[in-house]
Amino acid sequence: MKISEADILLVPGYGDTPDGHWMKRWQAKMANAWVLEQKDWFHPVRKVWEDSLLARLEKTTRPVVLVGHSLGCTLIAHSVHHLPKGKVRGAFLVAPTDLERKKPKPKFDVGDFVPLPVSPIPFHAHVVASRTDPNCAYERAESFAKTWGATFQDAGDAGHINVESGHGPWPEGLMSFAYFMKRLG
Repeated sequence: MKISEADILLVPGYGDTPDGHWMKRWQAKMANAWVLEQKDWFHPVRKVWEDSLLARLEKTTRPVVLVGHSLGCTLIAHSVHHLPKGKVRGAFLVAPTDLERKKPKPKFDVGDFVPLPVSPIPFHAHVVASRTDPNCAYERAESFAKTWGATFQDAGDAGHINVESGHGPWPEGLMSFAYFMKRLG
């Protein structure tokens, strides 16, 4: 599948996603990409965030590919069985966060985002994880991928794969995403 043949829904995680973040850059490069909006990025409530995701999916007319970052990955994994059947073709999940970790503690009340989802994702999924992500140990991210039935990619020493870790444009990620799309057929 070509990127131009789907609607790309970018699903950020907790907090502010600055303009320099790779998600915002991808949105600017792809006419068919949208960043999911939430009413409150600093006080996530799973049901509210899931309702926003479902409402945005209702507006799409073509197959959808979800691209999640951090808490956005968790939201997608929790929501997969509530999504319209056949609408979503794949999920590209970057730097999933481990909300059950001991240190550093998440910056927000994790509420009903835990326990973390353990059922397989019912469509093609791919997890990209860093060996130095402060929000998720590499082995834990690898475990998420196995649990979700996703393919797994080692991003190396990449921190949380965000602006703070030096990943504004993140061209390697865009290349990986293009390859993922190609594999969706």
